[in-house]
Amino acid sequence: MKRMIAGLMMLAAPVAAEEAVTTSYEGSFEDATFAVESAIVNQGLVIDYVSHVGDMLNRTGADVGSDIEIFKAADIFIFCSAVVSREVMEADPMNIAHCPYGIFVAEDADGVMIGRSTYPVGPMEAVADLLDTIIADAAGQ
Repeated sequence: MKRMIAGLMMLAAPVAAEEAVTTSYEGSFEDATFAVESAIVNQGLVIDYVSHVGDMLNRTGADVGSDIEIFKAADIFIFCSAVVSREVMEADPMNIAHCPYGIFVAEDADGVMIGRSTYPVGPMEAVADLLDTIIADAAGQ
């Protein structure tokens, strides 16, 4: 019984938000989104979807009782890599939880940034390396 209660308590525990790895971008939001799109395609990858998170937040702020502008603009590019995904999922099939991958471009009061989520140490470092390569290419580094 004690194990069951402990297990239930672990399920109910709050989960901390994932941290993000970000890189400043010297240029406009539009230039950054074009650079990210180009860098993804230059890796031979296909963008499955672009989520316009900034537009949604700005459009719905008043509807949820907020007048705070979180981002001037923010998009997330969603894609996958057959090669890297197979590698990390052969190492651990539960790495499916991290797929597809995303790179975001956001503009706030401090400027434009490009970033990604963090991943666990181990096989998922291959994904982090791929995304870091794409981000560095987009940021001109």
